Amino acid sequence: MTLNNLEYSREMENLLRLFMAQEATADLYADENIARAAVSLGGRRAAREKAVTPCSPMMKDTDSSEIVLAQCLFHCLAELTGLSPPWGILTGVRPTKLFRRLAQKHGEEETRKYFAHELYVSGEKIALAREIYRQQQGIIAQNRHESFSLYVGIPFCPSRCSYCSFVSHSITNRNARKLIPEYIDKLREEIRAAGEIAKRLNLRLESIYFGGGTPTSLEPEQLAALLSEVERNFCLDHCREYTVEAGRADTITAEKLDVLRFFAVDRVSVNPQSFNDTVLSAIGRAHTAEDVRRAYAIVRQYGFAVNMDFIAGLPADSPQGFERTISEAIALNPENITIHALAIKRASALASQRHDDNGEWANTLWTLQNKLCDSYSPYYSYRQSNSIGGLENTGWAKKNHVSAYNIYMMEELHTVLACGAGGVTKLVRGEKNAEQYIQRVFNFKYPYEYISRFCELLERKHEILRFYSRLT
Repeated sequence: MTLNNLEYSREMENLLRLFMAQEATADLYADENIARAAVSLGGRRAAREKAVTPCSPMMKDTDSSEIVLAQCLFHCLAELTGLSPPWGILTGVRPTKLFRRLAQKHGEEETRKYFAHELYVSGEKIALAREIYRQQQGIIAQNRHESFSLYVGIPFCPSRCSYCSFVSHSITNRNARKLIPEYIDKLREEIRAAGEIAKRLNLRLESIYFGGGTPTSLEPEQLAALLSEVERNFCLDHCREYTVEAGRADTITAEKLDVLRFFAVDRVSVNPQSFNDTVLSAIGRAHTAEDVRRAYAIVRQYGFAVNMDFIAGLPADSPQGFERTISEAIALNPENITIHALAIKRASALASQRHDDNGEWANTLWTLQNKLCDSYSPYYSYRQSNSIGGLENTGWAKKNHVSAYNIYMMEELHTVLACGAGGVTKLVRGEKNAEQYIQRVFNFKYPYEYISRFCELLERKHEILRFYSRLT
């Protein structure tokens, strides 16, 4: 794509990607009075011009020129491609956070009108955002200014899936496997440091999430060492949810589940992504759908609440096949089902493959949404760049089983202290009608760097204390 005016280039480039218009050339101009867009694509040209008027009170802190320019570009691209992305001109990760914050100030109906008439969001997605806003109210009401959550990252997996862009190393690789003991030692030290900071700041732990990677790639005694470190260094009296991702069926054993139950873990993720063996093979999974069913049955025997992740648009899958997968998931009756729209990331093995979307996946997810509504409600959602059809990832929950951590993280409601390679501590103060302050503190990305530069990583923890000191 070519943008002949660099003003607002990032947002405009993201909008072009939503329309899959990477071959387009766009001439853009905007000032405080007028916005113009002219787009050439496939030998055709479209142009749109619109006066810039003061932004709606709904978005008084937003640049009106940028919004009007995005509207002009949207109209041009819709004319040339025949597409109309369901989230309109919104290109950000958290459209539901925007809906929530506007609804808290201006009411649901005014927010609905703004999403529809100014941001061009479809009625279906507005309804989704509004339902998520309502489902989150109970968790949000319990959030306090001293609340925080803890994330612990385990960047190891049995093998690397073709769609994966996370920092994750296959434990079948000898060099990666050799890192695990020292990685765990350093991670335990970081957990101790984070616990000390939480005590000094009188923070209140609301939820814990072990992610990765696949935490259950570790041996039972290694899991126990980390879970016991958390128990020793954090007050768990107010912890309402303790999740460990056991995403891969080939890592789930009774011995590991014994450890999780002993340390009061109450929620486990079992992430098949598909119940189609051909799809599982195509993405590099070494297990079958039957292995997932057996693993799920074992987890159920232990009494854990269960989340199951699925990805729409995987190689070798079809909309009809994905519908069968979700129908089976609903029949299994987990507390949570999360549906992701496949996002092609540069760091994944799928990045070199072509992925077209002719609207079938959007229709499929709409059909599945109606089917899920019989037993589940949507409670959080977010978007990734380069996802099929510009679609979103949505978590669905049975009544009284929303995941607090997912809401806290995606809605940026409170601080999340992150430990482990690739972890990003997100410091949050202020919410509701107050101005919100967010600062990120990054851990080193790769395990070997995490280990070798660990002293430097601990120094970064002082940023947490400085953040809270500045705001008190």
